[in-house]
Amino acid sequence: MDAGGAAPLRRREMAAAVSGAGRCRLSKVGAGRRPPPARVRVAVRLRPFVDGTAGADDPPCVRGLDSCSLEIANWRNHQETLKYQFDAFYGERSSQQDIYAGSVQPILRHLLEGQNASVLAYGPTGAGKTHTMLGSPEQPGVIPRALMDLLQLTREEGGEGRPWALSVTMSYLEIYQEKVLDLLEPTSGDLVIREDCRGNILIPGLMQKPITSFADFERHFLPASRNRTVGATRLNQRSSRSHAVLLVKVDQRERLAPFRQREGKLYLIDLAGSEDNRRTGNKGLRLKESGAINSSLFVLGKVVDALNQGLPRVPYRDSKLTRLLQDSLGGSAHSILIANIAPERHFYLDTVSALNFAARSKEVINRPFTNERQIWTTGARGPEEEEIGSPEPPAAPASASQKLSPLQKLSSMDPAVLERLLSLDRLLGSQGSQGTHGLNTPRRERMVLMKTMEEKDLEIKRLKMKQKELEAKVLAQEALDPKDKENSSPAILRPLARRTVTVAKPLKKAVVMPLQLSNKLCFCHSPPPPEEKAEDCWELQISPELLAHGRQKILDLLNEGSARDLRSLQRIGQKKAQLIVGWRELHGPFSQVEDLEHVEGISGKQMESFLKANILGLAACQRSGPS
Repeated sequence: MDAGGAAPLRRREMAAAVSGAGRCRLSKVGAGRRPPPARVRVAVRLRPFVDGTAGADDPPCVRGLDSCSLEIANWRNHQETLKYQFDAFYGERSSQQDIYAGSVQPILRHLLEGQNASVLAYGPTGAGKTHTMLGSPEQPGVIPRALMDLLQLTREEGGEGRPWALSVTMSYLEIYQEKVLDLLEPTSGDLVIREDCRGNILIPGLMQKPITSFADFERHFLPASRNRTVGATRLNQRSSRSHAVLLVKVDQRERLAPFRQREGKLYLIDLAGSEDNRRTGNKGLRLKESGAINSSLFVLGKVVDALNQGLPRVPYRDSKLTRLLQDSLGGSAHSILIANIAPERHFYLDTVSALNFAARSKEVINRPFTNERQIWTTGARGPEEEEIGSPEPPAAPASASQKLSPLQKLSSMDPAVLERLLSLDRLLGSQGSQGTHGLNTPRRERMVLMKTMEEKDLEIKRLKMKQKELEAKVLAQEALDPKDKENSSPAILRPLARRTVTVAKPLKKAVVMPLQLSNKLCFCHSPPPPEEKAEDCWELQISPELLAHGRQKILDLLNEGSARDLRSLQRIGQKKAQLIVGWRELHGPFSQVEDLEHVEGISGKQMESFLKANILGLAACQRSGPS
């Protein structure tokens, strides 16, 4: 029963189209050709039994058949076995050197070609992922071996007399509970993952350390490794509680024209293992860490399934881990997945899960390309003179009065300068800039545009000359006497007079004053003070008998009325009515209407407004009633 067989060709082609469609446009070399596909290569490593653990004397549940295949017992039917086929299988007796030389070392050459590569260690907790990646001083793992060989390659290729100058930098981070933490600079806090205009995944603020030798690497890497979060569980005394990512970047600059630049990145990833909390005994913080690890690994499985099925949306953004692995799975990197499994029978379900994930991952198709930028295509400028975005000025400088236009005549320029401008325009377009629209236009359309611009300029000049002639005639006509002006030819056109805009004056407001107040003002020899307003003398509008009657009626209602009766008054709501009733029960009846100020929540201004509204209302009712 073959559980790791090849997927149908149609499904792989759909996955390749989805995963590679957005990446092939980033290639700076051979932009018209689609990058060739490169399948994710999968290697499986079976660790030996650990002394002193339960089940160490039991027979293993996994058995290797050859250097590329293995079989495991079928838990549904013990008489059958599940067979898996991978790119490489390393048994219990395989060494660190065998794994490195067989699977990892061949991809280092791609970095010198400006391409990306990644190595991922996957498997359950306690299966030996960290040992595979780091190793020990006696048996170094993938990371120290890869750095040693990569630095040796850069010294050979970037030596004196070689066409390229090479530099290497390193960054080290961990993803702990969905937080990206810099292990080289632990105080930097949670970092964000971004994507630039060219589709490259980057982390702003991540520390980069230049390294030139393996001693430089150890000086930065060993202290940073101690900053990684680890913890003890029932299955592992030093269990990794986070995903660790070592990023090594190789920058290349060509020493001679055309001064190309290349950039290759190597991701060395030690994933945290999936955990069964029933067997690990996680509680509290360990349980929370386990939940974050299992959640990110679950999203990783969803990404692999989406790539294999050719779905239109791949959930890279559902987890920080998959967002960072976007280049490694379905992206532009040469990827190696090392699946670590354990032989003990109590690891059986974890082993089957890891093998199924590895079988699905080997169907993922990446499209690596050479990430190369060509700074100048013509001329012989050195790197020290290089300045992207500022082309060489023309030999004959333009006068100060001459206006520069993107549609100026390119045919009159020096051919070398024209070639420089076109090359710069292509460079800006490849980097995401809009560039000059005139240079992006095809030659025939550009000539039509320049001809149209020339015609428009001539038309504008002709209209300006005609306007000056008309103005001169008008000035000459104004110099004549008035009789000549009247007898002058009507054919002479005068310039249009500027239109005067009349602003409407504000309307006057008529204020109707009460009769008593107007009589009072008429007998006063001096004007009233400015602070005295007509609305403050509202009592003058009402006869004294009506005013006294209104006050007495309001006072009776305040002393005898219920809360419902009080709400019939103006400006009295449910809350104020209850306050009035409560005050009356505590302090007795009101002696005058002005005592309403003593009630809590009623100010003097509110009392004045209350009197004015109610007494004027009573007066209006009496006037409108029968005489």
